[in-house]
Amino acid sequence: MHISIADDTKKRFHAACAIRGLKMSQVITELIEQWLLANEAYSSGARSNRVAEDKIAR
Repeated sequence: MHISIADDTKKRFHAACAIRGLKMSQVITELIEQWLLANEAYSSGARSNRVAEDKIAR
């Protein structure tokens, strides 16, 4: 995966990870997983609500 971010942001992120003894890829992976959990839960919840509403409407 390749992403583009501002050099200053990358330097700050790298420094923050280094201080904590983490690799940037570890933190990025964790953040992506958190985002997916939040957004997949929202998506499945929205789908479940639509299915329930469809059943009620019938």
